[in-house]
Amino acid sequence: MNASVAIQSLPEAANDEELIRIVDEVIDYIKSTGLNYYVGSFETAIEGDYDELMDIVKECQHIAVRAGAPSVAAYIKVTYRPEGDVLTIEKKVTKHHQ
Repeated sequence: MNASVAIQSLPEAANDEELIRIVDEVIDYIKSTGLNYYVGSFETAIEGDYDELMDIVKECQHIAVRAGAPSVAAYIKVTYRPEGDVLTIEKKVTKHHQ
């Protein structure tokens, strides 16, 4: 695993319920990838191969629009180590959730 990303999807929505519904569809897509992920209150972290993660980030925007958002913005954080492994979600957060 040479990369991790954190994505905060910000779809345009008429109200909070619609916003949550659209974001849930994006998260469902991330879950369907089979990669390790962690859903937080502001963003979702995903671990895997850099190129695969970049494709997932791109698809998240399409998912939000297909779910009904007229537009979508996103904040993306990327950690990439081409010649080795990055710190895992488990190493970063497990101690804080015990």
